[in-house]
Parts: sequence; structure tokens; C-alpha cells
Amino acid sequence: MTRIAAVLVRQRMAQAAPPGVDPGEFLEAVAEDTYEMVAGLELVTPVLITSVPELEEIVWPGTEVITIKDDEPLKVILQRLNADQAAVISADAPDLPPLLVGKLFRELGRAEITICPAQNGGAVAMACALPAPAWADPDLDDADIVATLRGQAPGPRRVATTPGWHRLRTREDVEALDPGLEGWENTRALVRAR
Repeated sequence: MTRIAAVLVRQRMAQAAPPGVDPGEFLEAVAEDTYEMVAGLELVTPVLITSVPELEEIVWPGTEVITIKDDEPLKVILQRLNADQAAVISADAPDLPPLLVGKLFRELGRAEITICPAQNGGAVAMACALPAPAWADPDLDDADIVATLRGQAPGPRRVATTPGWHRLRTREDVEALDPGLEGWENTRALVRAR
């Protein structure tokens, strides 16, 4: 079975940059940290999906980079992934524990789509078998994505959830980063330098 873990980068993810930190540099740092976590996972192939130009320099050689429009729907993006299963992880979660990505894939044994909910609404990540279920039109920024997907599904058990995490969508969210957690070196360096 082939599995992809894709990091999704959209331009608006730069808006959480703390005062004194360049939004472009912030976006690159969080995306690189999220990608590094994904690239370190076993039994998955990392992919970068981005609407931000010149971000391919953060990935390891040989990593597939898929360029999208900033408002391209996730349903369309999933059609461009070539694997048996895929997880799409929002790039604004630089300290996401790898274990939570593993749980997304594990839950696919009993559901068609699995969601890692985000604090304050939306989702940090989602996973599904490919091709994605035709009934699903997921949006990681949908305030109540689980309810939306369960409403779209032929049955509520088709959508499972894992433990949630946080995303960096506002400047205040940056305060939620835990200095005791491993990883997120690039974001940590930028935030500490201010």
C-alpha cells in the first residue's frame, strides 16, 4: 500500500506572523517545520502542495511539489495525488506530533475519511483512501468540518476523528507553541529572535 503525507501551504498562512517577523519568512519556517516532520515519517512519501512561489527549496531532493491556486478546493487537490491513501496536513501546524499523522492513517481501517480537528474550529489534517470519496468536499478551514462531512456522507460512521491539535492562524496562536516539544526549529528560531 502506498501512502502520501502532503503538506498544504496557502498564502494566507503567513497572517499569524508575530510583530517584527516578516510574514514570508514566517510562512516558510512553519511550512519547512511541518514538512520536516512529515518527511521523517516511516512508510509514507512526503509531498508539498503549495500556492506560494519558490517554496520548493524547503523540500528534500526528489520530493514531489504540486503547485496550486491559493483558493483551489481540497477536493480538486486530492485528485492530483497518486497513492492508495493520503493525508493532507495544514502547514501552519509546525509542532504537530508525528503520532497524530499515524493515527489518521490507522483510523482509515474503519472510516472513509479521518479528521484531526483544530482548536478553534477547522482541521489540522485529514486522511482518506484515494480516489477520495465522491460525496466528500472537505475544507480544512471549515469551522465545523466534521459536522459538514458527516452531513455530506451517506452515513455518519464514514467520518472518524483523532485527537486534535492547534494551528497558527492568528498572532495569539503562536503563544500556544510548546517550547518543550521537539521539532519546529525554524519557527522557534524566528519567534525567539523577535
